[in-house]
Amino acid sequence: MTTAYTDVRDPVIADQGVYVPQEDSRLLIDVMDSAGLARGRHVVDLCTGSGVVAIGAAGQGAASVTAFDICPKAVRCARSNALAAGADIDVHLGSWARAVEFGPFDLVTCNPPYVPHDPSADCDPLPSYVGPPRAWDAGYDGRLVLDPLCASVPQLLNHGGSLLLVQSEFSDPRQTLGALASCGLDAEIVARQWIPFGPVLTSRAEWLEETGRLEPGRREEELLVIRADKP
Repeated sequence: MTTAYTDVRDPVIADQGVYVPQEDSRLLIDVMDSAGLARGRHVVDLCTGSGVVAIGAAGQGAASVTAFDICPKAVRCARSNALAAGADIDVHLGSWARAVEFGPFDLVTCNPPYVPHDPSADCDPLPSYVGPPRAWDAGYDGRLVLDPLCASVPQLLNHGGSLLLVQSEFSDPRQTLGALASCGLDAEIVARQWIPFGPVLTSRAEWLEETGRLEPGRREEELLVIRADKP
């Protein structure tokens, strides 16, 4: 089963078992474009999934684009999408730990797993078309990936380089800002967008309410893009 995500130029296909690009991917691409951060720069896209953000960077004039994902299906999918889009992207199997071997880079982009998850919680089952749980499940506080990622960013960036990271309000963006600042980066929230709950958060809404992270009855989520610059 494949699902098409259409951006303003080309369709991106997410094969079964690969995260289907949604509003968070689009927001990250738009911020990258409006800030002009990709043009002429060496870019790495972490947790690339279908490769949609990496393809966006290539389309915005990046000097080079490298992408990483820990899922072999995602690597194959991203390579296929890059080929179909005519984008020159090197896609590799691995996390930011392997990306360090290829760096440093001028721009790091990432749409990581960031949804809080409790395996013992009684949540509604998800339809198969939304993709694999590993694409969003990020531990009880949603920071299973965010914390080690933030700690690794300084090793990935050239001096004068930037990080663009998208996450949910439910995974504590203030902690992300603090973690990046503690690594010597200048970090701030540069974009916000409210969106209706999709299938994943809808299935966890009652649990989020019970744990005090969601006001009763609210079914909207705020997405945020954080930019961090290395002096």
